[in-house]
Amino acid sequence: MSESSDLLRDYPLLAGPDEMFDRDGTVRAKYAQLASRLGRWSLDEYHARQAAADLDQLNGGVTFTVYQDDAGTERIFPFSLIPRVIDAEEWARLEAGLVQRVSALNRFLADVYTEQRCVRDGVVPVDVLGQSEGFNLRAVGFVPSLGVYAHIAGIDLIRDREGTYRVLEDNLRTPSGVSYVLENRRTMLNAVPDLFPAGSVAPVDDYPDRLLEMLIAVRPSSVSAEETRAVILTPGSQNSAYFEHSFLARQMGIELVEGRDLIVHDQRVYLRATTGLERVHVIYRRVDDDFLDPVAFRADSALGVAGLVDAYRSGQVTIVNAIGNGIADDKVVYRFIPDVIRYFLGEEPIIPNVDTWVGSQPADLAHMIEHLGDLVVKPANGSGGYGIVIGPQSTAAEIEEARDRVRRNPSGYIAQPLQEFSTIPTFNGTRLEPRRADLRPFVVTGASSWVLPGGLTRVASDPTSYIVNSSQGGGSKDTWVLRQGWEA
Repeated sequence: MSESSDLLRDYPLLAGPDEMFDRDGTVRAKYAQLASRLGRWSLDEYHARQAAADLDQLNGGVTFTVYQDDAGTERIFPFSLIPRVIDAEEWARLEAGLVQRVSALNRFLADVYTEQRCVRDGVVPVDVLGQSEGFNLRAVGFVPSLGVYAHIAGIDLIRDREGTYRVLEDNLRTPSGVSYVLENRRTMLNAVPDLFPAGSVAPVDDYPDRLLEMLIAVRPSSVSAEETRAVILTPGSQNSAYFEHSFLARQMGIELVEGRDLIVHDQRVYLRATTGLERVHVIYRRVDDDFLDPVAFRADSALGVAGLVDAYRSGQVTIVNAIGNGIADDKVVYRFIPDVIRYFLGEEPIIPNVDTWVGSQPADLAHMIEHLGDLVVKPANGSGGYGIVIGPQSTAAEIEEARDRVRRNPSGYIAQPLQEFSTIPTFNGTRLEPRRADLRPFVVTGASSWVLPGGLTRVASDPTSYIVNSSQGGGSKDTWVLRQGWEA
């Protein structure tokens, strides 16, 4: 390694590729200028800059909630100063692949709730559809405004051992994390502006404008753009992503509301305002399907609005994201998305999947049972990194227990090879260490699709962990997309 700084010296590598360093310790070209700037910092300087960044995040209220934590409280989202850097050519391919995937997913949703040609033609097995908890009967036969179901998609990516980006999972219901993308960039510009090569990093601060443009574009056809009123529907301040709900509402200049603030009359939705009832045309909901409407779904829900689904299906209000999207980001359906892309678009997937076996398919199940010790087994309807069994890190007893659970409920599990995915240098308090990291880019789709440059880079809490979720102690980084002709 050519850099002489104590900060960068003797950086260890894990089994997977590192985003900043080659296997021989050479700094990758896209990180060259950044490494040069960091090389001028002492450890004390890094400590001071990290403390400034942490204070900035604290003052900004950048928090999330961990429900399983006995302390049960909000935490500051751990933040690391060294960014992920993506060069222009690399990003152009990712951007094209993300737009391709979201386009196919929207086509799949439109088909699965109307003609189901992809099922009749054997692209997605009928039993997979029937067993999915994400399939919503209330969405059958209804096509939303502009035919868009997944208005906001968060697509989780990893870079595998060979350096190939792969889709780890799709998030099409209420994907979260974009506020951290914007706040991380603000913190970096405040705390370490000298790390940025002037004019070379694509900005991210126009996301709220793009989001609002999309909300207006997908309004009911009977309403003009000028009169369109959009709101964000939140479950309330106890929700883990409430910081994001309030942040986006402020940034867009629209109301943040709870279910009790809305009422449906004559298939129209109204906001209970101080001046009386005011019509609402678009609802960016951060409430899950089951809790949206106590008449249509869970009768005990106090989070939704009675009659909302009826108003939605009558075309009097647009719900973003659409009801029923869970079928398309189902972990079992994920296994068949490459075929969905080929079927609807006639194209090869630009960003491949991770190899996946699903317990509901007999051949896949046999492979899972035989090779479980070499695989990562996930609950088909799990989230947040909970319930995962990492075979290569488990004891024989744990593997046998997992094998028994899969045998008893095969359709409830999927399995994938353990991915030695890429790492990024992250400060552990005394030195830089590699941390495995994923990337969640955000795709906004109205009349067309737009991809926020970069996305949320999440990093694991320690060098041994393969799980990057904030609920498991993971943190985040800024993500730099370089403009053409620049290096960081």
